[in-house]
Amino acid sequence: MKKNVVLIVNPVSGAIDKTEFIDAATLFATKENLNVVLYTTSGKEDISKIRTLYAQHKPERVIIVGGDGTIKIVAEALETQDVILGILPAGSANGLSVDLNLPTTLEENLEVAFLSHYVEIDMISINGIKSIHLSDIGINADLVKNYEESDLRGFWGYALQAYTTLKDAEEPFLASITANNETVKHTARMIVIANSQRYGTGVTINPNGRMDDGKFELIVLKSLDLFLLGKIITGNMPIDSDDIVIISTEKAFIKTNRPVNLQVDGEYCGAQNELEIHILHKQMKIAVP
Repeated sequence: MKKNVVLIVNPVSGAIDKTEFIDAATLFATKENLNVVLYTTSGKEDISKIRTLYAQHKPERVIIVGGDGTIKIVAEALETQDVILGILPAGSANGLSVDLNLPTTLEENLEVAFLSHYVEIDMISINGIKSIHLSDIGINADLVKNYEESDLRGFWGYALQAYTTLKDAEEPFLASITANNETVKHTARMIVIANSQRYGTGVTINPNGRMDDGKFELIVLKSLDLFLLGKIITGNMPIDSDDIVIISTEKAFIKTNRPVNLQVDGEYCGAQNELEIHILHKQMKIAVP
């Protein structure tokens, strides 16, 4: 009897057609004597539907065609299950895939996703919202919000919204951060909540971060102009700036002097003025090279 593998496809991630991914994954599975169960996300009750699908088919692996947001949905749906997640990167940035050093070609990624060994990685809870990669409050979340509301996608869409976001930016916010049994205050343009090292552009924002160490990092950027935001987008930001503070911890509480926009793994999550954050240690298994 053939073993099942569930293939979860986000049809809109990365604004690219997923037919090639589906065909290649189905062919690969057939060669490995696996039965493919296809599920296409719709944005409506995906978590509950994925849970039902898993209960019906009990796959050893779930293969994800999408970006960080899709991976997060699947990870949250299957967080209590003993299942390996394989990734075929097909999002706008694919930040987690960059951090995991996944291959750059579909053919190589099929081998990894279906057959390779796995690592167990952490997740972060931010006001009850699960994060697997990089989240933040402040000007980058403003950019994500503006990008989601715009019609232009891809690099130039980000570049245009980066200019617009900085031109219309509010004053820096004041953040009170309680972590590691002490409270500090910083005036900031942006605070990154990092489970990993790099954005999808390749920029290293958290050089000492690890996704399996039971900790996350808060990266406080005190100032952020168009030049520095441009470096984040293009992957060229120096991390040794005097305007950056890094706090490593298992849990933290952040209170800001006004509501500040929050984005979690590339998804806008509204304006917040209090964040309760804690690590979720070794929450999922991801296939890696």
